Amino acid sequence: MKIYTIGYEATTMAAFIDALTRAGVARVIDVRALPLSRRPGFSKTSLAASLAEAGIDYVHLRALGTPKRGRDAAKKGDVATLEAVYAEQLVLPEAQAQTAQMLELAAEKPSALLCFERDPRHCHRTLLLEAEAADAEVIDLFA
Repeated sequence: MKIYTIGYEATTMAAFIDALTRAGVARVIDVRALPLSRRPGFSKTSLAASLAEAGIDYVHLRALGTPKRGRDAAKKGDVATLEAVYAEQLVLPEAQAQTAQMLELAAEKPSALLCFERDPRHCHRTLLLEAEAADAEVIDLFA
């Protein structure tokens, strides 16, 4: 199975949708705990509408997002705490159920995991895929 990832940091909606379209992505799986953004167009409702206009499905899986303590650690560059907090998150029953849902969705049609960070090495989406989809071919997209 192939899973794409994409971050919207420092991009526009047009460039974001272009990157998804060029890769053939048919569904965006939002893995943010809080699907809000100060970047225009990237909060849940407006993002889902823009993606729908482009013919791309949108699904939000809140339980796969990083808890506040992990987000705070990430902002400080404290990768060890982020990793520990996120590992605790992934064993919770809701996160386990949404992980199974994410894998089913990605198997149905080309899907991209969405979060903020442009560089996937600085994002929990990479931790998620390393922990839960080690057999997947991961392709990081850049808008």
